[in-house]
Amino acid sequence: MSTRATRMPSVVAAITRYLNQFREDRSGNVSVIMAALLVPFVGTIGLGFEVSNWYLTKHAMQNAADAAAIAAASNRSGNYDLEARAVAAQYGFINGVNTVTVAVSNTAACPAGGTNCYSVSISKNIPLYLARVVGYNGNATIGSNAAMNVASAAIATNASAPATFCILALATSGAPGIDGNGSPNADMGGCDLMSNTSATCNGHDLKAGIGAAHTSSNGCGASQVTGVPVVGDPYATRATNIPVNSCASYPQEPPTKKDPDLPSSNRWTGSQSLSGNVQVCGDLRLDADTVIDAPAGAVLVINNGQLDTNGHSLTTTSGSALTVVFSGTTGSYTHAPTGGGTLDFAAPTTGPWSGIAMYQDPALSTGVDIAAAGNSPTWKISGLVYLPHSSVNFNGAVNKSSNGKSCFAMVVDNVTINGTASILETGGCAQAGLTLPTAPIAAGRGQLVY
Repeated sequence: MSTRATRMPSVVAAITRYLNQFREDRSGNVSVIMAALLVPFVGTIGLGFEVSNWYLTKHAMQNAADAAAIAAASNRSGNYDLEARAVAAQYGFINGVNTVTVAVSNTAACPAGGTNCYSVSISKNIPLYLARVVGYNGNATIGSNAAMNVASAAIATNASAPATFCILALATSGAPGIDGNGSPNADMGGCDLMSNTSATCNGHDLKAGIGAAHTSSNGCGASQVTGVPVVGDPYATRATNIPVNSCASYPQEPPTKKDPDLPSSNRWTGSQSLSGNVQVCGDLRLDADTVIDAPAGAVLVINNGQLDTNGHSLTTTSGSALTVVFSGTTGSYTHAPTGGGTLDFAAPTTGPWSGIAMYQDPALSTGVDIAAAGNSPTWKISGLVYLPHSSVNFNGAVNKSSNGKSCFAMVVDNVTINGTASILETGGCAQAGLTLPTAPIAAGRGQLVY
């Protein structure tokens, strides 16, 4: 018998024993089970790691949003959004880079009411890896790949402090409220500016403390504040003090010298003694320098007419007080001062017209614009000039009256202050009997409210 033949039974026997051992061995069951559980196990572990990554990213993102919102609320100027994004970038969240979005607003809803809070929202798409093993495909994509969008948000506001406005642009027409072009001679020190739309000053800040605006403020005032709630008209109710119109007709200045002139009652010269309410029907023209003596105070009401200084001066004596009121009806009339010369008078410091130097009836909407304020005529006025529906173009000078306090304030629809304008002497309004318009303005460091 050959060697190969004699070895065959032993080989068969060995194989048989191995098969019997494999049949009796239970350890293979565990391997099969582990193989079956490996996929969900790896997916679960991967999902845990990715969830941790999302949490850490969201935590960092929240810190960035908080800091950015505080920065925006503290900035308060027209570039508040740039500052917020710059702060977010310091935390590693750069708008538009690596799927990061940083959204900034200064009209966010405040938890305590209002829509003038500053909000910052940061979001980022994070790619998915092992989480997809268990079938989780996230809520976003990066290209064609599944991703998870993570986001955080913060809202901040600014502590409010009262501001007093020497120029208030009501801007009910919707026009830009304050527009400054150069104006190196303007000095609104001692009070602030407010526009119910926008405020823009190019080349000079008018030397105001705060340049506030409901929409955007750029360059006006030492500190520019945006998102300020609209300030209401605090002087409209003074119209109830206008006496009932007693005029039967309204003479107007003749268009040519050949036409009949104004009656003598509408042409003033020399000294005029006034008291109480004095009504003029139609245009009032100065034919020479005119001095008004009104020691008890007087209200000059011009119904459906202009005050044409005609190159002359209208002044008040020491101790006198005057309020000039333009009233009447809306139509083709001019309800404003015109002509060269000078207006030099002070408002009363007591009574229903306290602090009011010039007043356009708020019921008037046409013939109220002033094209060359402070220049034609020059204004030397102590008190408030109230022109609620007027577009005012300031070219000349405003200074205090010869016999009044250092106080000048103006309420307009909108105003353009040009390079030659000089607006000075604003610090004595309390002594002049005028309560300036006020509103709470954010000042100081922003505070998180959400």
